[in-house]
Amino acid sequence: MMLTKVFNQIPIFKDLTPQQHALLEAIFSLEECKCDAVVFEQGAEADYLYIVVVGEVAIVFDPDDGGPITVARLQKGGVFGWSAAFGSGAYTSGAICAEKSTLLKVLGEDLKKLRQNHPETGILILERLANVVAERLRNTNAHSQVFALLEHGLMNGIKPIGG
Repeated sequence: MMLTKVFNQIPIFKDLTPQQHALLEAIFSLEECKCDAVVFEQGAEADYLYIVVVGEVAIVFDPDDGGPITVARLQKGGVFGWSAAFGSGAYTSGAICAEKSTLLKVLGEDLKKLRQNHPETGILILERLANVVAERLRNTNAHSQVFALLEHGLMNGIKPIGG
């Protein structure tokens, strides 16, 4: 599958100029994953940001005191691994392909360089990625599960940041 064709299928790349597409094609690559393949584990070094092109990816959080919880299921256009884009160091959740999937991936460092060297394109893409993540949190029950985990942690003696 050619990247140009893929970019035309994903909403965050809509209405970009041919020059912007060329900049992105230079830093993005495709990854094919089998069903049940681990894309990355919680706590692993956050190198890549991913976008689902085809298939479904489960985002799994594994709290210290319980079993893994699926906090989201992402399909076409879903963005995950954004710890890499925002320099968080490690992935806060794991990602597993729930079915055979095709993923776009980009190194977080390459997004940073894009923002530095081509600010208009870099900022536009980062804003669009942030909007996808924010929309996912608004439209799924992931935020309620995260709040439940936080509440559980607070009830078990974990203090909130600044608390």
